[in-house]
Amino acid sequence: MPASRSSRTTLSAVIPVDAPPIDIMEDTENPDSDPFGGVAPLDIIDDDEDDDCANICLPQSEMVPTFALSGSSDEKHVKAAQQWQNNITGVGQRFESVTQFRESLRKYAIAHQFAFKYKKNDSHRVTVKCKAEGCPWRIHASRLSTTQLICIKKMNPTHTCEGAAVASGYQATGSWVASIIKEKLKVLPNYKPKDIVNDIKEEYGIQLNYFQAWRGKEIAKEQLQGSYKEAYGQLPILCEKIMESNPGSLATFTTKEDFSFHRLFVSFYALLYGFEQGCRPLLFLDSIAVKSKYQGTLLAATAADGDDAAFPVAFAVVDSETDDNWRWFLLQLKSALLTSCPITFVADRRKKLKESISEIFQNSFHAYCLHYLTEELLMDLKGQFSNEVKRLLVEDIYAAACATRIDGFQRCVNSVKSISPDAYYWVIQSNPENWADAFFRGARYNHLASNFGQLFHSWALDVQDLPITQMVDVIRGKITELIYARRAESSQWLRRLTPSMEEKLEKESLNVHTLQVLVPNGNTFEVRGETSEIVDIDLWECSCKGWQLCGLPCCHALAVIGCICRSPYGYCSRHFTSESYRLTYSESIHPVHNIVRPLQPDSSQGIITVNPPPTRRPPGRPTKKQYGQQQEVVKRQLQCSRCKGIGHNKSTCKEIRAEE
Repeated sequence: MPASRSSRTTLSAVIPVDAPPIDIMEDTENPDSDPFGGVAPLDIIDDDEDDDCANICLPQSEMVPTFALSGSSDEKHVKAAQQWQNNITGVGQRFESVTQFRESLRKYAIAHQFAFKYKKNDSHRVTVKCKAEGCPWRIHASRLSTTQLICIKKMNPTHTCEGAAVASGYQATGSWVASIIKEKLKVLPNYKPKDIVNDIKEEYGIQLNYFQAWRGKEIAKEQLQGSYKEAYGQLPILCEKIMESNPGSLATFTTKEDFSFHRLFVSFYALLYGFEQGCRPLLFLDSIAVKSKYQGTLLAATAADGDDAAFPVAFAVVDSETDDNWRWFLLQLKSALLTSCPITFVADRRKKLKESISEIFQNSFHAYCLHYLTEELLMDLKGQFSNEVKRLLVEDIYAAACATRIDGFQRCVNSVKSISPDAYYWVIQSNPENWADAFFRGARYNHLASNFGQLFHSWALDVQDLPITQMVDVIRGKITELIYARRAESSQWLRRLTPSMEEKLEKESLNVHTLQVLVPNGNTFEVRGETSEIVDIDLWECSCKGWQLCGLPCCHALAVIGCICRSPYGYCSRHFTSESYRLTYSESIHPVHNIVRPLQPDSSQGIITVNPPPTRRPPGRPTKKQYGQQQEVVKRQLQCSRCKGIGHNKSTCKEIRAEE
């Protein structure tokens, strides 16, 4: 725009701005765009508005529209009228940008319940008129010379359309909806689009469609949380800051050949130290789907602390759950761990982790997760069983897993065979040495499932909508809260063992009075009760395997310990003591600050680029399948009340027809 046109505007005659500037996030490079199609096609007309309006300056009293809200409409939209009816005050009002002017104009129109259309709309001038046919209301604003300020230079404030209410959402762009719901979204992260539609209709009289509400929510989330795309670019500095603020931690990431995100691994030193000092050599591996904009999967390694509560050790965010990503996760976990003792891993056998575990963690053990094992059984034999039969099969498999002797295991699988021979052969071929206590050589301390404690499962619900850097920071915050809470709680403990272990030990001691300890043969004792068991007091072993499986003396061992007048605490695993528990939570995780990627003027240093993964969230509403829920739901089969047969009812029973 030539400088001579705008220079004819007299700045001394400008009316001060009453309303504070509004922070609006909008693409000023393409001001003609409207995400909902609310902007009519621009009519290119002669740019004579600046010449005509430069000398026009109506009195302030004439800037008020000639209509007013009344009746029930006034009560319905009182909030909008109070907030925005003076957003536009008249000729001479200045705005910091054309975007701010458009937003103020939009709110002004909503407050006064009329629709407008653009006649000119570009980066330096905007001309708008009332959409009603024949209504003279019109406003024109353009840029002041040598500045970015936008000034109203002409305005006809008179409406002859009587301000007909607009309820179609014509002026409700995504940025406007975002500005309305942003504060409420901070308090209610699960604010649903349908609730946004209802609230804006009730408060402002604007009828949005579902997509407008959803799009406004997405814009507001990005304004509050930051850009998903930019978050991936901040991963290099995030990993660097984590290891800088928490020495001894491991944070690393990889990209693919096209520099798209592949995987991220994080383990804080406080967790690695706590696992080595106070936790049993037992890790649970599990995965949780992340339903974010770019999807992904959260891989987690969790331990059990001395009070039998979940203790996070490490986690990773990967583009998808694959065998290669699990192997990479285990390699990073191996390099991060401070211990070299054999570890028992409880994980899903479908992830094919057995080879990776045996190769990366030598002399360690892989116990199959019973939850996923039974799910796999029911999936492979789907359609054959009713829900009641399924329940009985699962109970028998769990009983077989907990049986400490081979004969007990065989009784349980024979019970499975009586229900279904197919299920029996499936169980026999499922490598019982990896899940049945009668054969398993590792120590899983009576923990049968990999989703132990559901710790990361519950956290995943809170972080799945966040950009990846904030996802990591929120998980860090939750782990920090967990450490402080349990540290404070354990400082009040007065017993030698943790509360849950004290309770188990007391419960086991109730069975001692019915047992008889025979004369020992060296350090080996025979204990008689319902069964006869052999206890080796030096090796901490009992033939019932209860002592070896849980780390606490069983009732037979307690009977022997009492007979030789010793304290049972001396025969409990050190991991169950209150002292070890406090060591587990003795270290703290320090916050990570300033992860915004700095500008690097020296191009020779190079900038690591990380782009979002190519996967995107599919269209449509996500499924509401809960974590741990069975994948297949089989309908209840019909059962005849007369012949007790399966697959028909009494009215179609062939035996009744034969009798007739």
